[in-house]
Amino acid sequence: MMVWLYWATALTLTTVFSAYIVRRRGEEGYATLTAMYTIYLAASQILATRFVKLDLGFMTIYAPAAVFIYPFVAQAIDMINEVYGYQRARTAILTAFITQVLLALFIMLVGSLPSAPFFAYEEAWRALFMTSIRVTAASWIAFLICSNLDALVFDRLKKMFLARERSFIHDQAVNPYIWARSTLSDLANLTLDSVLFVVLAFYGIAPVKPLILGQIVTKNLIGFIDNPWFVLYKRLISRDKFQLATLNRIS
Repeated sequence: MMVWLYWATALTLTTVFSAYIVRRRGEEGYATLTAMYTIYLAASQILATRFVKLDLGFMTIYAPAAVFIYPFVAQAIDMINEVYGYQRARTAILTAFITQVLLALFIMLVGSLPSAPFFAYEEAWRALFMTSIRVTAASWIAFLICSNLDALVFDRLKKMFLARERSFIHDQAVNPYIWARSTLSDLANLTLDSVLFVVLAFYGIAPVKPLILGQIVTKNLIGFIDNPWFVLYKRLISRDKFQLATLNRIS
């Protein structure tokens, strides 16, 4: 399916380019990763307005299109955390949150203006972009809580198993400690985000259980599938071990 080709191309471009800047430009890598993190978050917020049908083979799920994009938001914060540390990951989360507030303000600014008489899509535009305050607030609350949880879990797991990870003698692609911290931190983030967002946004106005189940399954499935890109990122930035050690001291 073309959707998976588009998805893999976007992840590969983001991962390879970010790793290149981290290795070659040092501190500029933090700005690059934060920019990537922010654009994925903004895209997931905008594209969530379209619901799509996902045929997983064993079940069919209807979910916001953002389920293809949002899991990489969790992966991107892991990429920042891996090199620049927990505190700077939290700064990136706050920065991304502020950009979402600005995005909402810009949309409301444009929405407050009268449309041109020849603009034929005013009703459709408002239906897509002028979302309710409740849904927006639910999204922001879930993002702040779950992203910070992701950063914390990732940081604790990295510190807990760092010695074992470094003593692993085989290829990093099969290092279980690298896979574990990426998988478990994303699992905590994406699962809690699915529950919080749906309950806060739709409780009392829509059946929340099927929505929660659909988001948990799809987000975590796609979140797990994108783990190889984190491993690729880890391998690319680790080619120059001296430079990586220098970057780690920044955090």
